[in-house]
Amino acid sequence: MSQAQWIDSPGRLQEWVDRHAATAHAVGMDTEFVRESTYFPKLALIQVAVATEVALIDPLAFAPAAIAGWLGQATGAVLMHSASEDIEALRMLLPEGPPRLFDTQIAAAFAGLGAGVGYQKLVGALLAIDLPKDVTRSDWTRRPLSDAQHAYAVQDVVHLAPLHDRLAARLHARGYFDWFSEDCARLVRRAQSAADPQPQLGLRGAASWPREAIARLRALMLWREAAARRHDVPRGWLLRDEHCLDLALDPPADAATLEARTRGQRALRHTVRMDLWSHLQQRLEDDFVRATLRPDEPLKGARRHAFDAMRTRVDAEATRLDLPPGLLCPRRALERYISVREWPSELEGWRRSVLEAALAPLLD
Repeated sequence: MSQAQWIDSPGRLQEWVDRHAATAHAVGMDTEFVRESTYFPKLALIQVAVATEVALIDPLAFAPAAIAGWLGQATGAVLMHSASEDIEALRMLLPEGPPRLFDTQIAAAFAGLGAGVGYQKLVGALLAIDLPKDVTRSDWTRRPLSDAQHAYAVQDVVHLAPLHDRLAARLHARGYFDWFSEDCARLVRRAQSAADPQPQLGLRGAASWPREAIARLRALMLWREAAARRHDVPRGWLLRDEHCLDLALDPPADAATLEARTRGQRALRHTVRMDLWSHLQQRLEDDFVRATLRPDEPLKGARRHAFDAMRTRVDAEATRLDLPPGLLCPRRALERYISVREWPSELEGWRRSVLEAALAPLLD
């Protein structure tokens, strides 16, 4: 098994960076982080690999700022598997995300190996290596790491380069490398994006509500997002979704009622609850109400028939292209297209060129 260098100081990291500054190899990268009690993920370990050389970087000991400049100068791709959460965890170090991302999970889907393939399964399928996963949920803030954690951390990055070589060859052979690269760039943008300006769209229970109530729900969920960021706590510790629905549809008459209806929320302390109460008293601007989008209602009647017809077209096209249907066209994007009758942003790029001509006539 490859040996790893433990890096717990700026000097050691700089030595590593200098040694690999001119490398033309792709850089494998992974993170371990915790976020059970926080809004922002807390980095506990950064693993990087160049060929068979692995560095385990301890962000609890120092701020490894040199990583950003090194990756920015690297001539190869940054290899990660299922990278969205890792990109979020690395945001302070890499505010623009990893340059030239090669996500091996996305690559596996385009390579005909299925959607959402896990790292362990992919390594087994392409490299015939059986990886243990018994320390995935362990405490990565503990120092020193256990031997099992150390071995697991190394395994999580040392196989990325050979996976890259095999997957890239398949993507080029199948003619999907450009589509894959577009999806990797989209993943980086999405992981780096600001909070969703229309979070109420995820709560379909409000689809039939009056517009004012939906706007209150949107405003309340935006307050929750901002407060969770400000206090660095999970959203659900402030208000669960069911609280948001309840308070928006039936606003409390006074602060005591608000307290009674939100009792037990561990991060909704008195000062935060008073801030929430103040927020609930504010009148919504007319422009805000008009700009609030209605959640999609369950598709019925003609819209359900349109969805079924579109799904059939998508499945047929996915079969022709030998791609997972969910990769080609996520169900929610199709439902949104039928509901608002505008081409959804999730289907821009190569998907639009493949699907729009076939799907657009089915709206009528």
